[in-house]
Amino acid sequence: MLNQQKITLMEILEGSPKQPLSRYAEWLISAVVLVNCSAVILDSVPEIHAMYKDFFHELEFWSVMFFTAEYLMRVWSLGAKHADNSWKGRRDYIFSGFGLVDFFATMPYYLHVFFPLLDLRILRVLRLLRILKLSKYNSALQDLFSAVYSERRAFGSAAFLLTIATIVSASLMHFAEGHAQPEHFGTIPHSIYWAIVTITSGNGNIDAMTKGGEVVALFTGFLGVCMAAILTGIVASAFANQMSRKKSSYQAQLRQVLADGVVSEAEKDALKRLQLQFRLSDKEVQTMMEQAQAGKTP
Repeated sequence: MLNQQKITLMEILEGSPKQPLSRYAEWLISAVVLVNCSAVILDSVPEIHAMYKDFFHELEFWSVMFFTAEYLMRVWSLGAKHADNSWKGRRDYIFSGFGLVDFFATMPYYLHVFFPLLDLRILRVLRLLRILKLSKYNSALQDLFSAVYSERRAFGSAAFLLTIATIVSASLMHFAEGHAQPEHFGTIPHSIYWAIVTITSGNGNIDAMTKGGEVVALFTGFLGVCMAAILTGIVASAFANQMSRKKSSYQAQLRQVLADGVVSEAEKDALKRLQLQFRLSDKEVQTMMEQAQAGKTP
């Protein structure tokens, strides 16, 4: 009986299509996160803080109780994930990315309780990290991480080129401007800072005083445009591949559902949730449905 309760709670918190309550749980957690982040932002305004500090304090207390209860329920229920070893599921969650986000969602309050002299600005930043909890219910960040990981070799090559471009630009700028502006380009490490800012933003905020420095600055700016184009291409390609994999996964699930010719309500709900998770439009789903049905037609 107790194990069944763990499984039910785990399915609700993990968004299983078997549990209708899972959708309401997602909405509730998302709403609490959004309210909290809004409160943290407003609380940083001195005038608003002076007027509503008691309200913000109460909101923070009850929010922490909510997040703590959620965290403990996840740890407890995920013991049912592996029948042979309850602590394996719990350990996997505690040390996962989402588990660490859930853990640090409650830590700012307890840090302030035990260490009241901590800088409030640090605590505000840590509290704003709660917004990362929303990534559990939206695949945008997950898509980004998956895309970056899948193209890690390409990103590694781009980072290597960026390092070379930075060092070469910094060295040339030190040679061209070192005597004219020793406070900015007197050493190569100082010039590296300028090169990084110029490559990433297009403007190093320090104007060249020599003709050679102007040429190097133009060259570095051009390198920055090239690097932006390379990285944009890598990310765009990675996202396209990620979406292609999602469509393939949905199509495989769709073919499995249509295999017996009968689509139950549970299967419809599972497909709908998979569609929302993969952020597929109704038109895309309809096209895949027609293709799957056409493939079955003799």
